[in-house]
Amino acid sequence: MNDVSIHLLQTAVHGRYLFRSSSGTATAPLFAGFHGYGETAEDEMTRLVSIAGSSGWSLCSIEALHRFRNAKGASGASWMTSHQRDLRIVENAAYVDAVLDEAMRHCGSSGPLVLHGFSQGAAMASRAAVLGRHAVCAVMLLGGDIPPELDGLGRMGLVHFARGSRDPLFAEAAFMRDVSRLADAGVPCRAVTFTGSHGANEEYFRRAGEFLGQFSDQRSSPCSTARRDLPNCIPPRGGPRPAPHAPGRQNAT
Repeated sequence: MNDVSIHLLQTAVHGRYLFRSSSGTATAPLFAGFHGYGETAEDEMTRLVSIAGSSGWSLCSIEALHRFRNAKGASGASWMTSHQRDLRIVENAAYVDAVLDEAMRHCGSSGPLVLHGFSQGAAMASRAAVLGRHAVCAVMLLGGDIPPELDGLGRMGLVHFARGSRDPLFAEAAFMRDVSRLADAGVPCRAVTFTGSHGANEEYFRRAGEFLGQFSDQRSSPCSTARRDLPNCIPPRGGPRPAPHAPGRQNAT
């Protein structure tokens, strides 16, 4: 095998996303979501629709590029693998930027952008906020961690970080570690533990809606006036927010 060389070839692939217009005005803020490992865009769209107050937002559910069939034969997708991870991160960030460009044209929005990620999608939502072109008002993470080497967390804005009390896949220690990372980076974080397992339930949807609702009156402007006095909000530590971080080498989850 010593005579075998490895080559990389860039090629175009098609990504898939779901879009639902706001039930209100033609111009609405954008709420974009990232599904978990082995799921599809439909799974994440179901979560976005179920969050209280999301009917007033344009919704975009982005499907990962790496599709496969699981052991049960069902179709799903993955945001990340251990193989060529750094390259995948750059490609995924560029892909998400392109989807958000198009989604913003659909909804005519120049106002708030909020991201939501479940499980593996939580890492992707974090990367999209920190590495992407689009400034976000907030990131909502459910049952998944922030990539351990991701810097520039100040670009995440406000963070709603939730974990089910009986979640067997996302340990409480990992949850609290990332909550501390956000505080150290100067990022206000609403840390929520709800009664449940690995996934959303009615309690989660209600509490997530309370967080989302604070941006509803900022439809035509960025989130410079977003409230920081939320219940359970852990105040930032370590002084001013870090400056936006240029994309670099990341060892993402």
